[in-house]
Amino acid sequence: MTLQTPHAAAEAAAILAQRRRSGVQGARLPLPLRPQDAEAALAIQAAVSAHLGERIGGWKCGLPVEGQPVAAPIYANTIHNDSLCAAWARDGQVRVEPELAFVLAHDLPPRSAPYTEAEIDAAIGSTHLALELIDSRYSAPDDAGFIENLADGLLNQGLYLGPQVDAESARAASTLLINVDDGATEQRQLQGRHPNGEPRAPLYWLAEFLRTSGPGLQAGQIVITGSYAGSFGLPLARDITLRYGDLGLLRAHFLPK
Repeated sequence: MTLQTPHAAAEAAAILAQRRRSGVQGARLPLPLRPQDAEAALAIQAAVSAHLGERIGGWKCGLPVEGQPVAAPIYANTIHNDSLCAAWARDGQVRVEPELAFVLAHDLPPRSAPYTEAEIDAAIGSTHLALELIDSRYSAPDDAGFIENLADGLLNQGLYLGPQVDAESARAASTLLINVDDGATEQRQLQGRHPNGEPRAPLYWLAEFLRTSGPGLQAGQIVITGSYAGSFGLPLARDITLRYGDLGLLRAHFLPK
């Protein structure tokens, strides 16, 4: 059944919001509540935000996939900038994605005229190393598929904002050698590659998407644009260091929620 009513979106959102609060995963949404297209999924996304009543502190995004929008809010209370970072863990591991984060210094509100890349560049206040914190409200997110995962915020559970780095060096970083020392296993070296090549390209798309179909972007919000190395687990209660090529080091220590 196609999700068509605000009532159905609200019911779906209530389920997903409760799971976000508790950290308890569950089955896919009941059939009558499952979104059948991106528009319905985004309606549930917005209803989750309303249900939680949390401020949107940022966005995750990527270039559209087969015409489908790749965007989800990151709630302010799930953004950490202290190396001690609380997160939902599964089997003693926190799943993360190494990314670059763009912190906006100026609003990019809805308006009739498209934004130029130069205008969006001028709105960026700083660029940082970051880890997206990954978790799903579904116990089997691979079974849910893209549209249902879009409704659930594309597996986002938060963001760890690391140190500021040189903006122009980061802008050119289509590839990065990621070295991971998790304090528990042998050090890993990952051949990182940005999924869209240009790290700012998804930000340009998001600014346009939210200009025409959303609330726009606001100063202080943080935008991440795609993982350089997929997602992987890091252990709790360990001092962790990740080197992002020549850009710099990110240090983190995860605590269970």
